[in-house]
This record gives sequence, C-alpha cells and structure tokens, in this order.
Amino acid sequence: LRPAPIPSGAVGSRERSDVARRKPAATSTSKSSASASALSLSCSRRVMRCRASPAAYPEGIGAGLRTCHGGAHLSASTKAELERVASLIATPGKGITACDEGPATIGGRFEAVGLKNSEEARRSYRQMLFEAAGSNEYLCGAILDPETLYQRSSTDGALFPEKLSSLGVVPGVKPHLKVYALPGQSGATVMQGLDSLAMRCEEYAEAGAKFAKWRSPLVIDVAAGQPSALTVQANMDDLARYALICQDKGLMPIVEPDISLQGCHDLETAVMVNVQVQSALYKAMLDHGVFMEGATLKPNIVNPGRDCAKPYTVDEIAKANVDVLKRCFPVAMKGANFLSGGQSLADASARLSVMNQVKGSAPWNLSFSWSAALQLPLLALAKETGTLCLEEMSHLYLEELKVAAAAARGDHVPQGAEGSHVPTNAVKANVSA
Repeated sequence: LRPAPIPSGAVGSRERSDVARRKPAATSTSKSSASASALSLSCSRRVMRCRASPAAYPEGIGAGLRTCHGGAHLSASTKAELERVASLIATPGKGITACDEGPATIGGRFEAVGLKNSEEARRSYRQMLFEAAGSNEYLCGAILDPETLYQRSSTDGALFPEKLSSLGVVPGVKPHLKVYALPGQSGATVMQGLDSLAMRCEEYAEAGAKFAKWRSPLVIDVAAGQPSALTVQANMDDLARYALICQDKGLMPIVEPDISLQGCHDLETAVMVNVQVQSALYKAMLDHGVFMEGATLKPNIVNPGRDCAKPYTVDEIAKANVDVLKRCFPVAMKGANFLSGGQSLADASARLSVMNQVKGSAPWNLSFSWSAALQLPLLALAKETGTLCLEEMSHLYLEELKVAAAAARGDHVPQGAEGSHVPTNAVKANVSA
C-alpha cells in the first residue's frame, strides 16, 4: 500500500532544511529519491508523535488530551469517596436542608420578625434545624455556613459536622464569598472566592465537611440581553474551577447555577436559557477534568418569570424541567437537588412532585435543597410570639420535611393551583372579586 500523499506545507521546518541542503538533482531519478527520503522522514516523525505521551508536546491535539480527563489526577480512594458522598446526597426520598446563610442574611430574617441577631441565636436556631426529632428520616445532607461549621451542639458538646454525621446526615459547607458585578454587563454578576478556595477547602474538610456548594446567580433580562454569552461562560467556568479544586481537596462539589425567578419572560424562554446555561456548565466541568460521578447539581426550578403574563399549569412547568435535564444533564451525575429560589413550600413541592411523576425512565434522583421555603414559615411563628420558639418551630419543620420528602418521591399531591404559574394581574382580579 502506498502512503497517503502529504498536503503542501505538511513537512516540518527541519525536514525542509534537510532537503534544502542537498545539491539540486540533475535528473528526475534524483528528484524522486529526494522526495521519497523526505516522505520517509516525515512519516517516521508522525509515528513517533503518535507513540509519545500527550505531555511530550505542547500544542495541537496533544494539548487537548490534557482536558476532559475526568479526574485522572485523583487517587482511586479519593474518587471512591467523592462518589460515595454523591450517592448519599442522591438517597431517594431524602433532601438537603440549606442553612448556609451568612450572619448578615440570617440576621436580616431574624430582625424582620423582631428577633435579635446574635451568634448564640443563630447557633441555637440551627441546632433545631439539625436535631429536630425525626428530621434525619427526611434529610440526606445539610449545608452549613462556615460559622456554623465550628459551632457545637448544646446537647452533647459535639461540633455540628460530627453531630450531623452521627444522625446519618452528611455535613457540607458554603465556600463562596461575595458577588461582584461584571463591568459592562448590565448588572450581571460573578461570585468571588476562588483565589483562596483551596486553602479554605482544606480547613473545611479538616473540620468535618464532606461536600461544598457554590452558587452562581443569573437573571433573565431579555431587554438587556442577559445572561450574555460572557456572563454565562464566566460563571460556568468559575463553577467548574470550584468543582475541580473541591475534588482535589476531598470535598464533593455541588454546583448551583441559579437563574432567578424575577423577570417577565415566558416558560419557553426559560427552557432555552436553562439549556444554554447547563450545557455550558457541563462542558466547562468536562474541560476542566472534573470527575462527574463525584459531583451533584443544585439547579433552579425552571419557571416563567414572576411577572410573566401567560399562565402555565404545574404539569407544563414540571415537563419543562424534565425536558431541560433530558437535553443536557449527564447521566454520570447521580441527581439534582432543586433550590426553592423564592417559591413557597407549596409551589416548590408541587413542581418537584410532578417532575418525579413525569420523569419516566430518566436515571437521576430529583430532590430538594431548600432554605427559605422551609425556614420562612418557621420564622413567621417567631413573629407571632416575639421569641425564638424552638419547640413550636421544630414541630412545623418536621411537617414541612414530610411534604418535601413526599415530593422527592413523587407522592405529594398538589392542591388547587399549587405549582401553577398564575399571572399577577389574575391574582389581583380574584382578590378584588
């Protein structure tokens, strides 16, 4: 068999120099011999390059082989532990209690209902969220603020990560810092904290955290052209690099692309944007070499904008969410724990439950990772009493978790219009009537 002809310019500079140094041939036989020699040299170099390690040369295909390596730098034991934690978070019928608000955020919620914002108030409140009798039957994980990671239970003096682990609840931590507005992007933001992330992850892992969660907030603003390609890529690259660093330090990463409810966009636009965002996320994670089997997704529930004038049923919203996942969510990842993102417990539970009813043979566990949906009704009790009424809160909290867990199994039955999108004007008209 004759070797395939080499395109013009394919012979390397050294080969061209070797040929150029030869004396010009006087006959066609000499020219043919010189061409054959150059061809033989080029082919041999190609064979050597094919046999070489990707690290042996810095450009071209070889450089690409150093991406999408799926955590090749991780030890087998590290991979096994990351996948074990991801599997625990994907326990059917259980979800995550998100208690990762910083002191200022939870303090704002306290002050809104007349409670004093102190470290002890935050500690005792969160102890109730972790230790309410029977709550571990419905929880697989808890996301802690770094402050809470180092606080202790008054029950037995154990640090909260140790206490949660003893209850069969996996402790995690929020490592991101503050949002930063990208200049020239109409207010679109990125999250800060990557520069010091490796060091903090080491500290959090030593304190008992088994996973981390990083949120990248996005807003659909059609008039402003947001989220732009730059906004999406910057945020998804950040999530991928965060995940890579977490895994290197032994923490299972939860990635949270959080598209806000605000806006007037319809459900169809929301589906399109969510597919764009999630596709960019998974591509970035793969390019960075993230071990996908040892990572978890925390997405927003795909919804029309809060001010959308078009109504949608809970079935239409649930189908839209499953459609987004089917179009781009890797089967290597075991599950998605949806955030509530300003939805009430009734609406979020209705949508999650119907998602589980219509997902068919989709392989993922679909569950919850809720903060406000669970906690705002608890704090409303404090507003009524003027005190941090932990016993009453714990009873209501348990009832809420039962609803959330039923939704994670697809067993919760929505009542009336729960989970549907009812335009604001229609709500006002019904109230007036």
